[in-house]
Amino acid sequence: MLRQGLYVVRGLYRDGLKLIRLAGQQSFNRAHLPASYCHQPIGVRALTMSSWPFSSKPRDYSLPNESWSPEMQKLYDHYNALCEVEEEGEKKRGAWWRLPSYNRTLKYATGGRCLSKLLQAKARLFTRNIEEPGAGFEYVVFLNKPEKSCVCVFQAGHLLEGPPGHVHGGAIATMIDSVTGTLATYLSGPVMTANLNMNYRSPIPLGSVVLVHCALEKVEGRKTFISCRVTSSDRAKLHTDATGLFLTINVGHLFGA
Repeated sequence: MLRQGLYVVRGLYRDGLKLIRLAGQQSFNRAHLPASYCHQPIGVRALTMSSWPFSSKPRDYSLPNESWSPEMQKLYDHYNALCEVEEEGEKKRGAWWRLPSYNRTLKYATGGRCLSKLLQAKARLFTRNIEEPGAGFEYVVFLNKPEKSCVCVFQAGHLLEGPPGHVHGGAIATMIDSVTGTLATYLSGPVMTANLNMNYRSPIPLGSVVLVHCALEKVEGRKTFISCRVTSSDRAKLHTDATGLFLTINVGHLFGA
């Protein structure tokens, strides 16, 4: 198992299913992949999904906490209810699903000395590197793969202030990049951001809840084009609109392959 993990880290990639088998995973369900996998190498995903023991249970940052406003909770409940439908008296999975989100991919794996540098690193996913609930990025992403779209419910904390009382434009850009990249990843595989073009229409007050709507525009070879709109929670006010271009990549070179 240790040798298999080392092979993955070195970037000896084939296809996703084979990677998961190398790491010891016998089944694969994309619904269980976290949103933080946006831009993450396939091999890194396989390590997290392996059958290795975990040092502790990871915290899913996309679940409600005490900092969520009633409006945030209401929107979460609305989209979460769409993840399950009832057919002929039985509850089944709907077209939507909630994407879990963690602050790091490899934090909880224990794989031996070959992974020590990765596991001991202090790096964290940028949108999840603040432990204090409500202080930074509070968000949850719901994906609708049949419609090739997703929506993010986002509540900005006080540490994201730019203009007095309002969200910093860079924090808004971060969320747009994260959510559009998540959609591109689920539709096209591992991607990297090539271009983001944003128009800031109106400022977002700190502590307010907004919706980040993303949809696929087109795919041309390695290029995936995503459109995005950031609106008020009732969709009546447009805060930002954007377009993103993402390139599918061979992630082996990121690990020296």
